[in-house]
Amino acid sequence: MTASNEAIEVAIAAAQAASDKLATDIVALDVSDQLVITDVFVVCSAANERQVKSVVDEVEKTLHGMGVKPIRREGLKGAHWVLLDFGDVVVHVMQAEDRMHYAIERLWKDCPLVELPETVTSGQARAGE
Repeated sequence: MTASNEAIEVAIAAAQAASDKLATDIVALDVSDQLVITDVFVVCSAANERQVKSVVDEVEKTLHGMGVKPIRREGLKGAHWVLLDFGDVVVHVMQAEDRMHYAIERLWKDCPLVELPETVTSGQARAGE
């Protein structure tokens, strides 16, 4: 089983919103073969608590505009690792240091990547310059 087209569309929109707020190392993983509760994980890094919150706000605003509302949000108080559960898509916004520590992609290394558009990846290049 692969992620639904709708889940991929939502994941790409979330990734673009994160990129717009200068999140880095944005990846989307198709976890649908491993989990029955969701299709795609979007994982991104932010430099600090303030940027984590900014990325979270932009992702929620963008997806709300598409009619997609979060089921659950966890971790916003400390803003080290915020999880946004949109049902078929779960967005992880992590401070870079925490992301390295937890190495979430390593846990899901057998899952295929969802191809993200150049508008997402080119924004990452600007953030790193």
